[in-house]
Parts: sequence; C-alpha cells; structure tokens
Amino acid sequence: MTTLHSTTIRRLQKLPQSNAVWEGDRRNLSTLNFKGQDEEDDRDCVMWVDGSEGMVRGMEMVSSNVGMEAVVRTLIRSMEMPQGYGKPCRPQRIVVRDREIQFFLRGVLQELGIKIDHVRELPFIDTLFQGLAETNEERPPLLPPSYREPLLKTAQEIWDNPPWDFLDDSEIITIELHHWETEPLYVSVMGMLGAEYGVLLYRSFDSLKTFRSQMFQGETMEELESAFLQQDCWFLNYEIPEDEEAEELSSEAVEPHFGSVNPYEGLRPFFGEDEAAVVYVALKALQQFVQSHQSELETEFDEKLEKSYQISLPKTIKKDATPITVTISTNPELEEELIDLLDNHPEELEDIEEAEFSSPIQEDLVPKDSFLTLGMITWDMIAQIRNNQKQLYQSLGISENGDGIPIVLIQTSRPKAQAMIDQIQEAGGIHGIGFNMGEDPSTDSVYDLGIIQTNDGELHLFGEFDEDDPTHINARQQWEKRCQQTKGYCGLIIARGLKGASSGQPKLQDMMALFEAKALSTEELGLGILQLMEW
Repeated sequence: MTTLHSTTIRRLQKLPQSNAVWEGDRRNLSTLNFKGQDEEDDRDCVMWVDGSEGMVRGMEMVSSNVGMEAVVRTLIRSMEMPQGYGKPCRPQRIVVRDREIQFFLRGVLQELGIKIDHVRELPFIDTLFQGLAETNEERPPLLPPSYREPLLKTAQEIWDNPPWDFLDDSEIITIELHHWETEPLYVSVMGMLGAEYGVLLYRSFDSLKTFRSQMFQGETMEELESAFLQQDCWFLNYEIPEDEEAEELSSEAVEPHFGSVNPYEGLRPFFGEDEAAVVYVALKALQQFVQSHQSELETEFDEKLEKSYQISLPKTIKKDATPITVTISTNPELEEELIDLLDNHPEELEDIEEAEFSSPIQEDLVPKDSFLTLGMITWDMIAQIRNNQKQLYQSLGISENGDGIPIVLIQTSRPKAQAMIDQIQEAGGIHGIGFNMGEDPSTDSVYDLGIIQTNDGELHLFGEFDEDDPTHINARQQWEKRCQQTKGYCGLIIARGLKGASSGQPKLQDMMALFEAKALSTEELGLGILQLMEW
C-alpha cells in the first residue's frame, strides 16, 4: 500500500494546516541500552514532534520488524489525536533524517499538501532521546546484579516443582527470618485454580485479609484496582504465553516477574538489594518446606507443621557468608479466617421441581478432548472428598446403599476443569444425569447420548456413545444396577491432570469436584429420539 485510502485523505484534508515544521524519526531502543530489557525484546520507538511548539505530538513502541506503516500510523494519530494539549492539524512541512522514511512518506502523503524534506540532524528529537538515555542510566535494574541469576533460577525450580499442585491460596504459610530486622512473611500460593501462577509474600496478615475482603465486596474495576493497590507484599508471578496450557509448559517457556505492591508505592517491578535478599531466602525456604512435607500438605492442612532451615545467600554475595536461620510453618487458623470470608452468606442447595425444557441441548459444558468414563466411587472416597476443603462437594444426602454411587468422570486440564465447575455453580449446581437415544439417519447409526441437567433447567450433552459398543453396554448395565442400589442417585466427578501422569486414571487429589445428582430416566428427560441433524 503506497497511498492512503481516499476516505482517509478526505478526512485529513479537512484538518486545518499550520505553518509548523514537524520532526519525525524511528529509532531502536537498543541504542538507549535499557536496563532490564530482554535481549530478544527488539523494539523501535516512533516519534513525531512539533519543533516550533516544543511538544511531542505522538509516540509509539513497535516491533523492529514492523514496516513503515507504523511511522504513518503514528503520524496520522499525531495529526488527529495529538498527545498533551496540541490541537488537531496538518503540518506544512515534515523533516526526517532517514531517506527511506522520506521516500515512503512522499508516496503516501502526496495528496495532503505536506512537504517532506531530508535533514542530517533532528535537534528536538535528538535532545529527547538523549534525555531518555540519561534517565535510563539512572534507573535501577529490575533485579540487583548479584541476585538476578539466583532469583531467576529459583523461580524456574519452583515452576518445575509447583507448590500450587497441593496448596491453594487460602492455605497460608508463615516464614520468620531470624537475624534480620523483618516481620514474619505470610505466603499465599497462586495457581491451583489455573488463572494466575506465583507466590505472594505478604508483609502482614492484615494486608492479606483486608485485600481478600475488599475483593469480595468490589464490583467495579475501580474498586478492584483500589483493592489490589492496598496490598503490602512482594511477589513472584509467571507470565504464560497466550493460547498455551500452563501444565504443558517447561520453566524455560514461562517468564517470571518479581516486584512489590504497597499502598504508598503502588506497583513496583524491581527490588532493592535488601528486598532481593529477603525474597530469595524466603523462596528457598518455601521450596525446601513443601518438598519435605508434600505428602502431608497434599492430604490436609488441619495440623500445624513447623520446620527450621539454614539458608545460605547466593555465592555471588561475598560480604556475608553466614547462613540465615528461617522458621517456616503452616497456619490452619489463618486459613479458617480467610475461608470465613467466603462463608458469610452460605447458600443452601434446594430441590427443584421438574422443568419443562424449551431450549436446545447445549454442547459447551464439557471441554473438547476430555477423558470421559462411567464408573463408581466408593463411600470411603466420598467421605474423604467431603472432609477436604480443597474439593467442591455438592451433596443431596444420599443414603449409603451398595458399594458406592455410579459416577460420570470427566478429566481435563485444571483451568478447563475449573471453568466447567464455575459454569455448573453459576447454573445452581446439577439436578440430574441421564441418557437418551440419538440416531444418524444418513448411516442408520444409533447412539446413547449422555445428558446433564443443571438446576437452571438447561440440558448439556456430555458424551455420545455407540449403542453397539460392548464396553459401553457393560458400563450402562453397571450404571443402571448401581442407580437402583442408591435409590435413583448418581454423581459427576470433575478431575484435573489430563496431560499428567494420572491421565485416564485420576487420583483422589486430582478430583476437584463431586456433584451428587438424580439419575434421570428417558421418560423424565422427555426428549424422544434425537436426530444428528438437530445437533
């Protein structure tokens, strides 16, 4: 594209034309030697300034491999929507120092009555970039040089052995660092829900509790942002590439970020040396603690665990080789305080009348490529789920008849499992599970369609089974037999770990939710024979 669209030209021609001379340039950020800049982060800065008024009209950061269109885009924005106090207008003359930019602009702007000249120097832009470079030299690095590699390595180790596999964000761990004048740290681990991954090191428990309370009460983005900035903590967060599943990524594929949040400082993406030392020692102690007590932490958090460690500073720190004594412990009582914030307004599940269904059967509940099976869960396992606060349990008060209850098991990744659980909860839980006949008229094939009915009256397809499949025939026979033993009740289990070692055979700790439900007959569903063309 060598010229602007005719509608764009007519729009820009309506702008008043000033007698100003504008300077324009595109420069790579590597010339400024930005501290903390990733070597692979190769970006350019496009800038347009009005030298006569001494103001920047437009500036944009772009990838170095983006074409000249970025220069034109920033110029048009400088004309129509200038930064600061400038008024929309067209310049009479533009000067640039790059011949390629000059020739390109001459072709694109030829109908706008703007003269484009080449000059050797751009006084105003040169002064601005020189100021940026000097300012950048005075900025502190994101991490102190002596702690950069040790902290990044520790972040990788934590990702490779994630504590969020068995700790949720309400299970608070206290870290006391002796010999240093610092208050105990209260650690909250993020990641079990699959939304954000990282470790928060709160400098007081009141800060953590206040933040949680404000988040529950906040409704607008402004209220949530205000709650976020009221935190007082250091953090380690992991940036996950878009469209990627975190469970499938190695530590080399994710990007760790360190920083601090404080009501008086706001969000700060760098550490001083003292802060880096505290965070490094705390994370190393957390690593050792969760590895030593993983089996206890996986099952329950009810009993207090406490352990002391001697943590050495990195070898890059030569001024003090004395190991730091750290005491780290679980705090079940603090977990209860946070859980109480969620339980202020408990909602009881209620039976609902049979609904008349006018809406079509939906197919968006169960994630694609999930592992699906029909089976049974014993009463002992149900009791363990019931007593584990990490696992969601919707009970209908089923009497313990037979060996257990028949269940539909759906295993997927943790984020997708959590999204499915959230969708079911938003619908009021599950009312029933049943099967209905479906057929494909084009092939005369007959299917057994698994259907979930949520408490809002919606029907959801969870499986499509070949009615002649011997494995499914046997599974359905066992299903019907067990439903008779439980007096017409069944259940749905949603589990994580589809890509892990327990794929296809989820363990108890992989089961994120159990919903007890009614076993619905074909007559209760009242759908008749469904044809493939209707799906």
